[in-house]
Amino acid sequence: MATTVKWFGHSTFLIESPQGKRILIDPWVYGNPACPESEKKLPKLDYMLISHGHSDHFGDAVKIAREFQPQILAIFEIYLHLAQHGIHNVQPMNKGGSLMMDGITFTMVNAFHSNGIDEGGQVHYGGEPAGWVIRLEDGLTLYHAGDTCVFGDMKLIGELYRPTIAMLPIGDRFTMGPREAAYAIKLLGVKKVIPMHWGTFPLLTGTPEQLREETRDIEGLEIIVMRPGETIPIG
Repeated sequence: MATTVKWFGHSTFLIESPQGKRILIDPWVYGNPACPESEKKLPKLDYMLISHGHSDHFGDAVKIAREFQPQILAIFEIYLHLAQHGIHNVQPMNKGGSLMMDGITFTMVNAFHSNGIDEGGQVHYGGEPAGWVIRLEDGLTLYHAGDTCVFGDMKLIGELYRPTIAMLPIGDRFTMGPREAAYAIKLLGVKKVIPMHWGTFPLLTGTPEQLREETRDIEGLEIIVMRPGETIPIG
């Protein structure tokens, strides 16, 4: 079967692999204002990946974990936090580490951002933020950058993992804007990009149109602009 990607808006994606494994990245579905109400539903999940603990990426993690009981991959401190909530099907990881399950390789890579878990008005330490590289059963490789600025070692991510497609934040203010994302694309050497973390709130001013303008000099680049709730085939 063809690999598909569904965007719920903001930074939340559902990937369905060639062997039918469903991977949810950054579980913010039910409370996500960018996602149409008709699309705020999930199928059975196999995996859930967490980039960091901010509520716009982690807000529905406990609810989804209890409802679907997927294998959860997260940095060690978020693993400890989830365990305190009775969620035990978590694979703790840290940056630079890889884990293969069901023929899929999950690699946690660096991201530069902050990371705290807001719970009842108190902020708990959530470890460091991360990005994810996912190599599917057929070799197709995706890079979800999480919330990050551009950083020089994106070149190493490109050289080591050679992602086919990258999901990059462009909203500015809290992450890269279009100018920085354009430079990230050059560092990664990737030719297919899905912009994310844009349009959810007025404070996020970066747009795909600005990214197109900033990347006019990158030959062969395909910027895939998705609508919240939309599912597309990739590969």
